[in-house]
Amino acid sequence: MDVCIKPLCYELLAEVGVGSYGKVYKAREVGEKRRLLAVKKFNIRGDTSENGIPAFMIREVALLRKMKYFNHRNIVKLLDASAVPMGRSLDLTLVLEYIDQDLSTYLSKVPASGLSRDCIKDVMQQLLRGLDFLHTNMVLHRDLKPENILISSSGEVKIADFGLARIYTFNIALTPGVVTLWYRAPEVLLNSVYMSSVDMWSAGCIFAELFLLRALFQGYTEVQQLQKIFEVIGFPSEEDWPKDSPISYSVIWGPKGSCTNLLHNLDPDENDLLSQCLAFRPSRRISAAKALAHPFFVKN
Repeated sequence: MDVCIKPLCYELLAEVGVGSYGKVYKAREVGEKRRLLAVKKFNIRGDTSENGIPAFMIREVALLRKMKYFNHRNIVKLLDASAVPMGRSLDLTLVLEYIDQDLSTYLSKVPASGLSRDCIKDVMQQLLRGLDFLHTNMVLHRDLKPENILISSSGEVKIADFGLARIYTFNIALTPGVVTLWYRAPEVLLNSVYMSSVDMWSAGCIFAELFLLRALFQGYTEVQQLQKIFEVIGFPSEEDWPKDSPISYSVIWGPKGSCTNLLHNLDPDENDLLSQCLAFRPSRRISAAKALAHPFFVKN
């Protein structure tokens, strides 16, 4: 099966993934380069009360097209994006560089003894560099998790599916089985306003997972997820509870008090960085740029 999207021509080799959003294919470029590609095909359903394609979809595709010009070693390269209106839905095709392993698969292969501290430092540093680049360009990921972080055979870490998280939120009704809650920031769980700090919460969850080789917070409902978070970071004060949340502050959520050591096997620098990533109040959460200057990365 040959498909040609100017300026890229490719042949689909195999279907490698199916999700609620569409399908992912492994492909090979036709021509001299013959490089491997990842082709993602989405069918994005719009609001049927509107005529034509909703404005948010047009904005999202424009953002994706802009990202074609992003060139950062820790962001998966978007090589082409095309959108075809189909009634009130949109057929969106993305062509990206191909990397065959995500962080979830990578961690599943790690021996029981765990990752070395140097390896954890390297993965986190690359992840934060990619996040800092996205945030500097006013892009929030919003759905950062091990499945959206790729690791090449040479050890390069690349953030994938950036710019798509917002499309997902307008797309199909997402169930916990499809989109995990485990990396979702408290302000999102509490239906509060949020900013780039949501990605830093997710990065903190991933940082902990690099040590634990399992997710730090494994809830299966939003309420359970919040309770698991409070068990680890402590219950926030009423002052720190988001004022715009429709969920009222109540002590029934958990015991008061903060935790000074989130994970017992971490050294002070590791624990401090994790604590700053997992601060309940978004304004107290560390930024990607500041995290990169943290002693955890700077000290030999």
